[in-house]
Amino acid sequence: MNTELNRYLSQFISNDRKELLQQKLLQRTRYICVCLEDIFHSQNASAVLRTCEAFGIQDVHIIEDKNQYQINPMVVKGSVKWLNLYKYNSPQPSCDAIKHLKNKGYRIVATSPYGKNTNLENFDITKGKTAIFLGTEYSGISDVVKENADEFITIPMFGFVESFNISVSAAIILHNLVMKLRNSEIAWQLGETEQNTVMQQWLQATIRSADKIIEQY
Repeated sequence: MNTELNRYLSQFISNDRKELLQQKLLQRTRYICVCLEDIFHSQNASAVLRTCEAFGIQDVHIIEDKNQYQINPMVVKGSVKWLNLYKYNSPQPSCDAIKHLKNKGYRIVATSPYGKNTNLENFDITKGKTAIFLGTEYSGISDVVKENADEFITIPMFGFVESFNISVSAAIILHNLVMKLRNSEIAWQLGETEQNTVMQQWLQATIRSADKIIEQY
């Protein structure tokens, strides 16, 4: 169904636009995803979304505990429409996110500058699908994530400051891991069914009055 609908919707965009979407689709991955835990500052959260999109990360999981997630349109620059966002705001949102991701086969990898951690440069991306957890600006990842994490990573630092801004951390980590992933023999691209689903999402985000066109179809 997705394939047929996508062919139909593709008639409403230019060939250049269609080719661009197909090129970018081949660069998307779900082998790595990002989970933002209770981020307070909208500019930081939005900057992470933009970074995820730039590196081809398709899925971002958002935990809303004390803080409701806010998007800053001046920062995301439209990048959010190319992503899949999943929100958790139940009484135990971090637990729900961890359970969901583990059921999907992800290992939970928490970012922390303290304790016995794996240096980012030494992190083995080949061990399996990876969910990167980034914590709140004030206190980092929660105790729930610490207790359930499969592994911890830290970014090597050489100055007096003990941590990076969350959006900077996300950019450094994703650049490192995505480059490792693309240089590996891992089948990191989306499967055919996933590609069709994401393409439909992108076409709907691109075409004006897409909902009406689909109704007519």
